[in-house]
This record gives sequence, C-alpha cells and structure tokens, in this order.
Amino acid sequence: SPEFAPGVALKSMKILVALAAAIEIPTALVLISYPALFTQLLFGADISAADQALGPLAGFALIALAIACWPSRKAAAPPLSAVLALLAFSLLCVLYLAYRGAAGASTGILLWPATIGHAVVALLLLWCWQATRAVDRRK
Repeated sequence: SPEFAPGVALKSMKILVALAAAIEIPTALVLISYPALFTQLLFGADISAADQALGPLAGFALIALAIACWPSRKAAAPPLSAVLALLAFSLLCVLYLAYRGAAGASTGILLWPATIGHAVVALLLLWCWQATRAVDRRK
C-alpha cells in the first residue's frame, strides 16, 4: 500500500479524479457534434447512419460519467465509487482499443495515442484506488 503524507495525497487524488473526469468532456463533445470525425480519427473508418445517431448518445454517457465522478469541494478525498468507475472505464478502453489495434482492425491516427492515454490514466487511478483504500483502513 502506498505511503504518503495524507493532506498532499488526498489533494492529489482529488485532482487526479477531476482530471480523469474532465478529459472525457472534449471526447464527449466531439462524439455529440461530429461522430463521423471521431470514428475517422480513432478507427480510420466511415460510419453508418445508425452509428451517426449513436455517437451523441455515447457523448451524453461520457458527460454523465464525468459529472457523476466529479469530486465534491467539501470532500477531503474522491469517493471510491468515482475512482472505480473511472478506473473501469479506462481499463475497458485500453483492452478494447488495444484489441482492435492488435487484431488488425481498421485504425485511425488516434487509436494508439488514445490507448496509451487511457493506460496512463488507468495506472494513475490504480494508485489512487490503493491510496483511497489505505486512507479507509486508517479510519
């Protein structure tokens, strides 16, 4: 379990969760406004009319995730549920995107950068989850 100065680590964890939630907003806005562009950049493929209609729904879900995970100003640390939700999302994105890239599926110029970005966020959130558990054990 990570050792840390409680005040510094709690603030860092709160910032990390806020950043992990916030970085999904631009993705959501592109999905809502330009789903075809998003698909082209990530997967290097065109999309059907049905996919065009699903893009905004995925964008709305990302905005809802960001809102649900946004840390409260009053809380000393982010809720464990927010850390776990963002961690699960990032890990699932890494697995799916890496699978698509490794399987030889159509890839766009942002597939591997997005995979690596989600992997970094997942590792940081894993640290945050362990630190949150350490704080809970001390209570």
